[in-house]
Formats: sequence, structure tokens, C-alpha cells
Amino acid sequence: MRLFASAAARRSALRGLGLLALCLLLGGVAVRAYAPFVLDPAWVRATVGGLGPYAAPAFVLVQAAQVIVAPIPGQTLGVVGGYLFGVVAGTAYSMLGVLLGSAAVFLLARRYGRPFVERVVAADALDRFDSFAADHGVVGLFVVFLLPTFPDDAICALAGLTTLRFRTFVALVAVGRLPTFVLVALVGDGVAAGRTTTALGALAAVALLSAAVYVARDRFGSAGSVADDAG
Repeated sequence: MRLFASAAARRSALRGLGLLALCLLLGGVAVRAYAPFVLDPAWVRATVGGLGPYAAPAFVLVQAAQVIVAPIPGQTLGVVGGYLFGVVAGTAYSMLGVLLGSAAVFLLARRYGRPFVERVVAADALDRFDSFAADHGVVGLFVVFLLPTFPDDAICALAGLTTLRFRTFVALVAVGRLPTFVLVALVGDGVAAGRTTTALGALAAVALLSAAVYVARDRFGSAGSVADDAG
């Protein structure tokens, strides 16, 4: 199974991973330099606590929205979730938001078809991942969701154009995205608690997970086409 259609697509994914790590690093440096109060867990949680019972639902909705409109990487919000709510709750809220957003994109693509996908998915992403779901099947999609740099909106929308069962799709997102969101929640929780080593270790684990999945991609084999799964 070829996870990337070309060397250019592979380089683009690796650049995306590097950019994510760089953004997290620069963001941490900028916050520490210009807004150190943001690194005070008591201040942040008190501010979020001002939303009362709406704090967690608001975060879930923002996480869901990032899948649909993709303004910022979901993994970055996952760090925020770990910082605000801790590892367990932060992971749970991130996963709930990602599942809701992914399901929405999948169902919209299934309902409105190719014209909808062409309107909402960036042309370069559409060119890179068009027919990916149909060509590589369930295992291919699972590998994609394990990698944090693939565009959720594009993959979810293109999966919606196939005959993949909705429940299978939801399971793929849930299982495939969980490891990354646990790790980024650990990053956020480590920063909130002042455990720099934990935060850096979790961030390194994200990079290692991505590298391991990429290196072992051919060993996943083929699970058949997505169309076969619908039978």
C-alpha cells in the first residue's frame, strides 16, 4: 500500500509534521515571553471556569468546527484541551469534538456528493487525496487517521463519497485519532503542571508515532477496497 502518491506528497506530509512541532515550540516561547499569565494554570482554569457549565461544550464545539472549516490543526487544540482539563477529560473532549466534526463532514459529503466536496476541500488537498479512500480501503484510512498531519476535512469528505459504512468510518476516526490526542493532551497537561520533561517527551512521542506509522505503512497490507467493506 502506497500511503503517498508521490515523493512530493510525502515531503508535504513531513513538512506538515515539522510545522506542527515548530508552531507548538514557537507558541510556547511567545506565550512565556509576552503573556506569562497564560502559563498560570490557576488563571487559565479560572478564566475558562467563568464559562461555567459551558466550558467543556464550548471546547468540544470548537474542536468539531476545526474539522469542518480547518482554521487550526486539531492537535493544537488537543494541547489546549490537556492544559485546561487534564489528560483524561482533555482527550475525551477533543475526541468527542473530532468525532462530531468528522461525522458532519462525512454525512454532508454523502448527502450532497462531489459538488459539495469540491466546494469545501482545498484544490491541492483534493488533488492529493482524491480516490485515496476507495483505492486503499479501510486499512489505508486507518493509517491516515494515525498520522497527525493529514487534513481531516479532505479525508472525511472523500470517504463520504465512497460506500464505506458510517459506523465503520466513526470507528476508524475514534481508534486512529486516539493515540495522537492522548499524547498532545499529555503535552498540555505537562505544561500546565510545570512538567517540562513530560511535555517534551509527549511531543517527541507524537513525532515518533508519526515516523513509525510512515515507516511501517507497507506492512499494514491491503484490507480491500472501501466498496468491499460495504457488502
